[in-house]
Amino acid sequence: MSRHSTASQATPSQATARRAGPLSGTARVPGDKSISHRSILLGGLAAGETRVTGLLEGEDVMRTGDAMRAMGARVDKIGDEWIVRGVGNGCLLEAAEPLDFGNAGTGSRLTMGLVGTYHMKTTFTGDASLSRRPMGRVLDPLRLMGVQVLDAAPGDRMPLTLEGPRIAAPISYRVPMASAQVKSAVLLAGLNTPGVTTVIEPVMTRDHTELMLKGFGAEIEVETDAEGVRHIRLQGQGTLSGRTIQVPGDPSSAAFPLVAALIVPGSDVTIENVLMNRTRTGLIDTLLEMGASIELLDRRDAGGEEVADLRVRSSELKGVTVPPERAPFMIDEYPVLAVAACFAEGETRMDGLEELRVKESDRLAAAARGLEANGADCEEGKDTLVVRGRPGGKGLGGGMVETYLDHRIAMSFLVMGLAAEKPVTIDDSAMIATSFPEFLDMMAGLGAEID
Repeated sequence: MSRHSTASQATPSQATARRAGPLSGTARVPGDKSISHRSILLGGLAAGETRVTGLLEGEDVMRTGDAMRAMGARVDKIGDEWIVRGVGNGCLLEAAEPLDFGNAGTGSRLTMGLVGTYHMKTTFTGDASLSRRPMGRVLDPLRLMGVQVLDAAPGDRMPLTLEGPRIAAPISYRVPMASAQVKSAVLLAGLNTPGVTTVIEPVMTRDHTELMLKGFGAEIEVETDAEGVRHIRLQGQGTLSGRTIQVPGDPSSAAFPLVAALIVPGSDVTIENVLMNRTRTGLIDTLLEMGASIELLDRRDAGGEEVADLRVRSSELKGVTVPPERAPFMIDEYPVLAVAACFAEGETRMDGLEELRVKESDRLAAAARGLEANGADCEEGKDTLVVRGRPGGKGLGGGMVETYLDHRIAMSFLVMGLAAEKPVTIDDSAMIATSFPEFLDMMAGLGAEID
């Protein structure tokens, strides 16, 4: 984790995907991004040594490593393992320089929670894309705990500086939107806060933080009431101990070869070692409803998380309505689902997408503009996207997609180009490195034509 240029500030490099033969073979996607960030954050905080295999070595996770190093942790790669030597809970040091998170929304928001309750000043900066993203959803609960936002760009945006209180106040916080990042930031802030910090979550979101806190030795309990509302209680100022972590393959990254195999005729692809946590499988559930041929092979346990190998064969898809309550379980996968819907028979309607407006880009608008540029029949609403498909990809493609520095928009439209009648070009592929540095090589290995 040395200093590096932000991928999204590199020279734009266009890429074009075009129809070739069927995709075949075996692929392995990078480690899960959510678990990778949390492994470095909690490993850097815990006493002793944390050993991580399968870590996602994308730009975003490397920034989180740089931040933890700046606050006293040691983070080194030795062979295939990342060795993290933590400072001990309550013992983070004040960083000498601003923490530059590049494009990493998850890393920056979780770290704000982690450091916010320390009686020190911490400055957060990021690239142009991250600097446009609102941080108020995380800062609001931190303010209730006594954290001061000394300086921020308008609208609680970066660059911003936090100063923690002498002693933070534990809170009971009802999360106003379905956001794993907000939930996690409050729980991480609770680690350095006396007493019990409670997060009330009306809609369940990915639960990696709760699972990993328990694995590191935190006193945490989760109770679901009769209405299905989750109450998560964390005892502050406990001891965290280093552990060994195997990071499973990221389902959000697996989404790209998965959809490509479904829409490119004659394809038969196996994607190995994919995380099957039930808060992350919304895309697979939806594609199965659409008629996708996806077999889950060798389901097994990896460090407390379920993983499986996915065998995916090209399929005739049909349109479905995706219910809004599924959104938290597939929030990053909607752009590539919209691409799959372009090749399905009939109409696919996606509801409850307001969270897409505050991702690396306004991901809902970016997806709709890319679809329109490539001849797809779609309608964008305030929090909806409707796509009417054309089986076989007839009339699709031929357009230039503006990616808005968003890695998932970039990869989604390269997948579209593999099955569309005409090639699809994206304006920049440089930022794909933030989450999936091996994407282009992996797709080429399966037989995709992208140049």
